[in-house]
Amino acid sequence: MFLAATTPLVTNPITIFFIVLAIILVTPLVFNRLKIPHIIGMIVAGIVIGPYGLNILDNDSSFAIFGQVGLLYLMFLAGLEIDMFHLKLNLKRGMAFGILTLVIPLLIGIFTSVYIFHLDWLTSMMLGAMYASHTLISYPVAVRFGITKSPAVLIAIVGTIIAVIGALLVIAGVVNVRHDGEFSWLSMGRLVGLLIIYCLGILYLYPRLTRWFFKNYSDRVTQYVYVMAVMLMAAWLASLINLEPVLGAFIAGLVLNRYIPASSGLMGSIEFVGNALFIPYFLISVGMMINMRVILEGDTLITSAIMLTVALVSKWLPAYITRRSARLDSPSMNVMFGLTTAHTAVALAVVTLGNQLGMFDERILNATVLVILVTCTLAPIITAAAAPRLKIAMLQQDEEADSHLTRSRRARVNNTLIPIANVESAVSLVEMAVLMRSEVGRHEFYALHVRNDNSPAARDIARRTLLTARRTATAANVAIETLDRYDLNTVTGVLNAIEERDITEVFLGLHRRAGVIDSFFGAKVEQLLRATNRMIIITRMFSPVNTITRIIIYVPPKAQYETGFSRWVRAIARLTRQIGCRAIFCSPDDIQPLIRGVIYQENYGIRCEFRTTEHWDDFIAMSSHIKEDDLLMIIGARVNSVSWNDDIAQIPGFLQRYFAAHNIAFIYPQQFGEQVPLTSFVDPLAGDISSAPSPLWRKIRGLTRRLHP
Repeated sequence: MFLAATTPLVTNPITIFFIVLAIILVTPLVFNRLKIPHIIGMIVAGIVIGPYGLNILDNDSSFAIFGQVGLLYLMFLAGLEIDMFHLKLNLKRGMAFGILTLVIPLLIGIFTSVYIFHLDWLTSMMLGAMYASHTLISYPVAVRFGITKSPAVLIAIVGTIIAVIGALLVIAGVVNVRHDGEFSWLSMGRLVGLLIIYCLGILYLYPRLTRWFFKNYSDRVTQYVYVMAVMLMAAWLASLINLEPVLGAFIAGLVLNRYIPASSGLMGSIEFVGNALFIPYFLISVGMMINMRVILEGDTLITSAIMLTVALVSKWLPAYITRRSARLDSPSMNVMFGLTTAHTAVALAVVTLGNQLGMFDERILNATVLVILVTCTLAPIITAAAAPRLKIAMLQQDEEADSHLTRSRRARVNNTLIPIANVESAVSLVEMAVLMRSEVGRHEFYALHVRNDNSPAARDIARRTLLTARRTATAANVAIETLDRYDLNTVTGVLNAIEERDITEVFLGLHRRAGVIDSFFGAKVEQLLRATNRMIIITRMFSPVNTITRIIIYVPPKAQYETGFSRWVRAIARLTRQIGCRAIFCSPDDIQPLIRGVIYQENYGIRCEFRTTEHWDDFIAMSSHIKEDDLLMIIGARVNSVSWNDDIAQIPGFLQRYFAAHNIAFIYPQQFGEQVPLTSFVDPLAGDISSAPSPLWRKIRGLTRRLHP
């Protein structure tokens, strides 16, 4: 594009990589102190060290590869981090904004090109498509301020999809006319048809392939490589049908969104690698393409000023119109403007293609580079300036909606205990606990291993088990305290830890039956249920939790009267939101409004359905539709509790007989009262929760139901 010095100062690969890492390390530290988004620092650093600056590094193939992957990574992360529920709520406004941010820049660009630059109409349409396209280069700023779920950000994301697709279709039409001499509806129909086939193929193939892969391969490194491979494959397939690869990466992120929960270790790995390496590489590569000397020569500066004015005004107008029509506030408008004002890869590709076709001269080419520089500089500044005000407005809206609820949520204290017997069960238990954790208030995690053997081998098992738990939690950016306890009785050790740490909920793994006479839960779990009033969650997962398609919850009658009713509803809602699936509550009619109340009052925004089941027999009739990819959750009840009934005693046997290969979770709600001493087998008041009622009792129960339906 521009002539630069022939030989860069540094050519050694090790030194090149060191300089890049030094820039990635130092730039945020310096620019954060100056209160300037460090994204700008990356671009400025690229200008300084690039071939048109001090010529320290050459803009070679390594920067081209890493920069292109960084751009794809940026769009892929934007798709992964979208809250799909809130995206659907803002879909109509986003589509309207997308049409505006496509049509307005296109029209303004065409008329200014024709009447100011005196270009022909075909060339003007090509330049108008450059104005219409944009890149979410300032999206990391929105992530840092925690406003990604705001309507402004979601509207901007939907608008980006429409603007990029529309701009690419315009470019394809212009190129078609340039080659054939006339517009061909057949060629345009072919491109649109390929786009539809491409989207349908990704939507059909990727979920099934991802679910199968995650079920069979649980290693984090393998899963990360798979995710990167399918993202790059989607980008490559998009380029094959003459679409921009960034569009393919974004669609891949949307499709994989529900399989990579925000709190998972895999998501942490994806964000870490992208923010630490690929995205900074992309920003530096953008700066290395800019030649400030050429831009400031001749009449290029005047052309650049006109093009820059068109680029900024044409992106500000859609944000302003959307603010008025959607009744948004000023910070929301500025965030939308900041997210959609940056022109990078697509704009550069458009003018480069136009130059190759003989449509653009060097003046337009150089002016476009200045537009890229200024818009990439302004976009994060505008977004960073408006994001704090938008965040404050979001918090104020929440407080005005329910100030009492907000105060009570902040005051919550959640201490989770995860007793782990072996390395094999550590990962699944910790992952489940992390996905169900509360985002508000204080939440502490404790991983506990109780051993009754003080030999070196037993201590080594405890060390490896707790180390696995700590690594799993760390991968999800969650701190966990590990407890290695020596106690002659496992249940006593767990109970002591519950009292010492003021535990509010306990996560247990469902044991494997050791013989015919063994119960469904096992003696230890049954003793623990009788000895503590805290919420206990018992899980058995055959599939990775992020591949679950539905969560089906059986709620017994009178469950609303238990002390921990709202706590377990919130826990299920958090799990559902994290993995992005549906929750189907099977409960009596009088409980359904209360469940809805907790979900809507807490604003979880999940997809939930309700089925009426007055008795366990009603649920049995529906259970044939439960699939192996579903998670069946049973809201249990302790003996002599408010919601206890004789149906509860039949559940373990029924599940053992018909759901031996299904994902199952039991939740025993928190109760009032002090813990009772452990009962022995000779205690006449001891109750076995897994034993079925006698035949005589079942006959009496059936007669009672017929007399009192």
